[in-house]
This record gives sequence, structure tokens and C-alpha cells, in this order.
Amino acid sequence: MKAVILAGGLGTRISEETSIRPKPMVEVGSMPIIWHIMKTYAEYGVTDFVLLCGYKSHVIKDYFINYAMRSSSVEVDLANGAVKLLDPVREPWKITMVDTGESTMTGGRIKRARAHIGNETFFLTYGDGVSDVDLSKLLETHRTDKSLVTLTAVQPPGRFGTLSLGNEQTKVNSFLEKPQGDGAWINGGYFVVEPAAIDYIAGDDTSWEQDPLMTIANEQQLSAYKHSGFWQPMDTLRDKQYLESLWNEGRAPWKVW
Repeated sequence: MKAVILAGGLGTRISEETSIRPKPMVEVGSMPIIWHIMKTYAEYGVTDFVLLCGYKSHVIKDYFINYAMRSSSVEVDLANGAVKLLDPVREPWKITMVDTGESTMTGGRIKRARAHIGNETFFLTYGDGVSDVDLSKLLETHRTDKSLVTLTAVQPPGRFGTLSLGNEQTKVNSFLEKPQGDGAWINGGYFVVEPAAIDYIAGDDTSWEQDPLMTIANEQQLSAYKHSGFWQPMDTLRDKQYLESLWNEGRAPWKVW
């Protein structure tokens, strides 16, 4: 199976980082967040990737074209210009990077890349969030339900802490730093998709999360795999710093490899 990763957005909410590079290339622990996502898929045997590029796509291309050079020791002979990689670092990955336009919406990006996605069931996710979702169980749910699309449903923690106040409203009975939230399940990405679902995308201006998924849901062809483990998008600089701290402290739940 292939893993298709949406990697072309502007990332305006984390402009401190994305003014010089696309959001999937923002680093967590010295490696781009898209690398972390790909490592997770690779742990489940998925090593054929299609990256749907847009904004500053050249940064993503340059990174993976020069991946071995960036990650290995190098010997350069200045007399003849020969370059030799010493103990080269390699990943057993095949990566197709598709330019899908800077202003194209998520659905449009998927539709533009159909020829590269092929005619088999594929994984699909966003290039700016990490999780310890069990991809094998996700795929099993998809195959059992026989739906066109299966998404991973998550319950994000509340943004603010909560207080339990006593009767006099001045004494705090309990304090919870990060409550589970209001109990609602949301779309956490990490989809499994049948190629026929691409036919529900009208064109470049179509958001995958709007008409296509809504129509598929109305037709009872959208399933949800409930994931109660770790899931964290990188929407803001604060999110980036949080992920960075988890990685640096050796507590990154998404590091399943």
C-alpha cells in the first residue's frame, strides 16, 4: 500500500516557521515532522510514499533528493570533485513528490495526484501531525466495514485547564491541567481510502473534508476507527514546542520505531 501525505498548505498559524519552509518541513528534534510521520508508516511496512506538495515544494524535494548526503559522513576530493558517502544513512523508502499547486485545496491535491496514487487502497494523512495510531487495526476496521473511506477519530484534550469549585466558590476542590475535552470525537486524519472516493472530488477548489467526505458519509460509506492514544497536530508554535519537548525528553509517544 501507498501512504499519501498532504504536504502543500501554507501553515499560516505557525508563520514563525513557515515563512521560509513548508509546514511539513518544520523540525521536531532536528528532523522534519513529515519524516516522523513517514517513520511511523514505515514501522508498519508502508514505505511507498506520495507527497502532495504545493507551497515551497522545492524545500521538500531538495531535502529528500539530498537525504543521504545530509544524514551521512562525507569525503570530498577537491582535486577531482569526487564525493563519497561514508557509512551512508538510507531509508528503504520510495518517495514520489507531486506538485499540486500552491493554492489548491486538499481534495484538489488528491485528485491531481490520482495517476501517482494508483488503483489500490491507500493510506492518507496530513503532513503536520503525529500519532501512535495502530495502522494495522485501522486497516482492519476499513476492510471489515468495506467502506470507501475510514478516518481515525480522536478526542483532543481541552485547551484550558478546569477547576472544580466548592459551594462558597472560593475554594478549589480539584484542578486538572489538561482535561480530555468535551468528549466529542473529531477527524484526526490517518485515513484509509479506496480509489473510487477520489471521484467525489470536483476539482482544485474542493476541500477533502467538506463535500467529498460529507457525501460519502451521507451514503453510509464513511467509517471511523476510534483512537484513544496519542494524537497531536502542529498548528501553532506552542504545539511545535510541545512536540519538541516530548522528543528531547525521550517521551515521544509517536516514536513506535
